[in-house]
Amino acid sequence: MPSLILLMIAGAAVFAYWNAARAAAEHAKQLGRDACAAAQVMWLDESVHAAGIRVRRSENGRLGFERSFRFEYSYDGVDRHIGRMVLRGEKLVSFIGPAKPSATPINLH
Repeated sequence: MPSLILLMIAGAAVFAYWNAARAAAEHAKQLGRDACAAAQVMWLDESVHAAGIRVRRSENGRLGFERSFRFEYSYDGVDRHIGRMVLRGEKLVSFIGPAKPSATPINLH
């Protein structure tokens, strides 16, 4: 009987990990899509790829997972650039990718 209980606990832990990983990937996908739309670039492959995971402490000191994702985007449909983001829980803690286009006035005086 104890082995059945341990098996159920292990199964629940695996399911919880898988569910949290899927939720993080969906959140990263939405962030990548929104960043590309804001920067007016093409989001290639319409997906993000898990690039790494590690255990980190959050601001409140609790242990949790920090997941890294990468995605690809293009300015003209020919070039490919890699964007990266890091999520700690559901919080975006790092983002490298397309930037919103802006114009800076030049002062000639």
